[in-house]
Amino acid sequence: MPAPLAVAAFFTIWWISLFVVLPLAARSGPEVQEAETPAGVDRGAPISPRLARVAVWTTALAAAIFVVVDAFAYWMG
Repeated sequence: MPAPLAVAAFFTIWWISLFVVLPLAARSGPEVQEAETPAGVDRGAPISPRLARVAVWTTALAAAIFVVVDAFAYWMG
């Protein structure tokens, strides 16, 4: 796979993986106690989104999927 195509494929896979991983890290709704929610903040808003952890997990998932896609592209010619 040419380098520009590989970068584009990895970015696309990473972006889709982000939407898979993002809801798994959010803490909101019934998990949040009333005392933890500051005044004026919606209860559905995530208290600690942990974006660094989400980015690491997203990159790991995207890399694993990309290896499979790249191997498939290599074997198919």
